[in-house]
This record gives sequence, structure tokens and C-alpha cells, in this order.
Amino acid sequence: MSDHAASAATPFDDFRDLVNLAPGPDLDAVAAVKARDRFLTKPPGSLGRLEGLVEWLAAWQGKAKPAVNKPLVAIFAANHGVAAKGVSAYPAEVTKQMVANFAGGGAAINQLCVAYDLGLKVFELALDYPTPDISEGPAFDEAGCAATMAYGMESLVSQPDLLCIGEMGIANTTVAAAVYMGLFGGEVSDWVGPGTGVSGSTLAHKADVIAKAVALNAGHLDDGFEVLRRLGGREIAAMAGAIIGARHQKIPVVIDGFVATAAAAVVYSINPSGIDHCLFGHVSAETAHARALAIMGKTALLDLGMRLGEGSGAAIAASIVRAAAATHAGMATFGEAGVSDKD
Repeated sequence: MSDHAASAATPFDDFRDLVNLAPGPDLDAVAAVKARDRFLTKPPGSLGRLEGLVEWLAAWQGKAKPAVNKPLVAIFAANHGVAAKGVSAYPAEVTKQMVANFAGGGAAINQLCVAYDLGLKVFELALDYPTPDISEGPAFDEAGCAATMAYGMESLVSQPDLLCIGEMGIANTTVAAAVYMGLFGGEVSDWVGPGTGVSGSTLAHKADVIAKAVALNAGHLDDGFEVLRRLGGREIAAMAGAIIGARHQKIPVVIDGFVATAAAAVVYSINPSGIDHCLFGHVSAETAHARALAIMGKTALLDLGMRLGEGSGAAIAASIVRAAAATHAGMATFGEAGVSDKD
């Protein structure tokens, strides 16, 4: 937990309280799941990690028989001033073009949501007004960062029973790498990666930009929210807000890849238990993602070599969570099926 203390109130105080005073798991619901599982027509433990997923879902939905009937993939889209530094293989206008592609149903995440019957909503975050270049100054003032976190909670208005968070934003792997370095330390080489596919001199330049951004804020990175406001972006701030809000509304969260996990890492840095209601859907091919997960003691559900973003890995993971819940709820017990239980 952060030792950050301020002599006066800050816009982050309410969010800090929400993280530190977050409700815990419903252990009675977990016990009910385990009790039912004992009598289902299968050997104990034979569904492996699927059984643990049902227990996780029960713990954070607070339901003895959890279900996924109203899942939502929320994509947060933002632009970044640092894109002008040439750290990505694509220009900044691609963010808006991809948002239009989402609206037209042409992106990978659209197909996954159709295949798995998942809701999809895209949250545009002032795409015409990129956050300032983090290698030259803070991404936000405190009030702006806090307001963006609050906006992220809008993804909960429809009251999904499972929230998957993803993102779209050219140069946001640069921003996410800076956030990780600000939170967890290490060398820039620990966190920088190819993102949209950069290599060689462009990758080296990307690393230099990240290192410059972190060095510029040296001495101001002792608090996760301060790291977020100085080195983050609107989509990361909004995802952090969604994670925090979901906990208080009993909505389990599936986190996507490298950039989405940066939002979870901000919350983790305030209080490690603040992301216990989160499942990490997959480990990205962006190599630093595995490092971040290891630091937080988390294991991703899937490893498919993906690095697309858009909530794509989270959507696939959500389909497995939904299947696990449906299996647990729908299976007959030994007594119902007339099958002899073990002695």
C-alpha cells in the first residue's frame, strides 16, 4: 500500500478510499459453490481451473450460483501527444479510424463479441485532443485525471454481470511502459516492447522517449495515482476507474493485455487487494506483460501469443468464464442423474 500522504485534500482522495475500503469476497457464496461441486456428476477437481473460475465468479458477484448473462466488453479509446515522437508504426489518426471500424463491425473484437454473444461498447475519450507528450510534461492535472477515472465508471451504467476492459490508442504501449516503470522501477529495457510492430532504431527511440518521461518525473512517482496522472493516458485512467467502480458494484472484471493491465497495476499499487476481483484474461506477446503479472503475483488464464488489444484476449477469456458458470449451474448431481457416487 502506498505511503503517500498529503497535507491537503486532493482529487484522488475519494478513489484512494474506494480502493482501500473495497468490499471483500463473498465467502458464503464460494462455500455454496464448493458444496454443490462436490455432488456434481464428475470426479472432484476434474474440471480443473474451470472450477476455480466459478468460485472466483461467485466470490465477486456474491451469488451462490453465479452466471454470466450480461457480459460487456468496454473499449476505451484515447490519443497521446507522445505519438508525435514517432514511437509507433502507425500515425495517431488510426485511433479514430479504428473507432469507426468498431462502430462498423469490422474489427477483430466485433467478431469475437458476435461469436461469444458479448455486449460491446466503445468509450471515446476526447480523440481530437491528445493528452500532452509525457516526455515533455505530465499527461494530466490532478482534477483532469480524477475526472477521467470517474468517466470510466460509466462503463458500469448498464450493470453488466461481467466486465471486460480493453483499449485502443496509438502510442499507448509507450505510455503503458512508462506507467509500469514508474510503478515498479527497473530499467527501460524491462518494459519497452514492439507495440504495433516497431523494431531496430525505432524501438531504441521508443525506449529513449520512455526513459526521458520517467526521468522527468523523478521524485514524484511514490504514489500510483501520481504515476497515472504524470505518465498515463485517458484510456488507462478510465480503465482504472472502471476497475475501482466494478468492485463496489459486485461486478467481476476480466483484464485484457499489456495496456489494460497497466490500469490494474495502478490500482494494485494503492492496495494489492484492490484487484482481487480481476481476472487477467491472457498474457500478451508484449514481453513485459508477463513481467508485470509476475510482480503482482497474477497468472493469466490464456497464452495465445496475442498482442492486439481491443479487449480481444479478455473476450476469449470471458467465453471460458461463461462456460464454466453454465457448466456448474446446469450439471446434474449424482442423485438427480441416478449415478452412483464414489464410496
